[in-house]
Amino acid sequence: MGSTTDGLPAAQGAPLADPVPGRPRGLLRRLFRKTAADPTQQAANPPAVPNAAPVQVSLPGISNLRRLRVDDVAIPKVDITAVPVTIGREELAEVFREQGFSRLPVYKGSLDHPQGVVTLKDFALTYGFGANGKFSLRKMLRPLLYAPPSMPLTVLLQKMQTERAHMALVIDEYGGVDGLVTIEDLLETVVGDISDEHDTEETALWTQEKPGVWLAQATVPLEDFEAAIGQSLRVGEDDQDIDTLGGLVYLRAGRVPSRGEIVPHESGAEFEVVDAEPRRIKRLRLRMPGVVASTAAEKAARTGTEG
Repeated sequence: MGSTTDGLPAAQGAPLADPVPGRPRGLLRRLFRKTAADPTQQAANPPAVPNAAPVQVSLPGISNLRRLRVDDVAIPKVDITAVPVTIGREELAEVFREQGFSRLPVYKGSLDHPQGVVTLKDFALTYGFGANGKFSLRKMLRPLLYAPPSMPLTVLLQKMQTERAHMALVIDEYGGVDGLVTIEDLLETVVGDISDEHDTEETALWTQEKPGVWLAQATVPLEDFEAAIGQSLRVGEDDQDIDTLGGLVYLRAGRVPSRGEIVPHESGAEFEVVDAEPRRIKRLRLRMPGVVASTAAEKAARTGTEG
């Protein structure tokens, strides 16, 4: 496994040179050039403070590429969908069909021994459309890119451009796999959430599943949501600066809560994190105090009966 820093800028804030002289400037150069020409954008995103703690939650903006590191946006190892190098043709097709990904890491034995990446396009062109022939996954493997958790996003994005890679595995100090990051993850730190034609469209900001239970997007304006449920969720002085429902939950948890986690509210209500990514919450389920109390009573009664 080769070094991941050869030929890269020595400093995070150093000017980025074109990877190959004479070629048109790439996406990274164009993004930084556009920001330099926009003083409003620069004012809204001040330079990062040296030795500052990693930022976990931030608004989209070009400055995120400078101040965020790979481990701020990487998908945890437990959430990586990968396939063994011994997988068969039909099984691989089923994984692509069920997961909806266009690229999958391939490993031998365990994910800590990656072999490469297989793309849906290569698989379809080689073995789809009625093609026959002996299946060989190894012949389709493309090289994987590796990155340490501390690598700045600017450096990783430039490496992805130079090596024409869309995916990188995050490697810990012992050489084991710690996570995964895609070029889409990097771009979303700049432009916000990117949805494609396969993503489920969520038009409603919130819906009432049943009396006392609400399903809402984390970005819903808190004031509007409070009006809809007929109850104020701001109980402290710090809450007055919160604009979204997700922000309210961030404040209670003190970090980015994970999917399935329950975050209690002072009123007796509770928030369930229905959908989340490593750096942000996407959807929440609010159970009002009456629902929480009745659920707890039912569990207590059931436990007493079983005992």
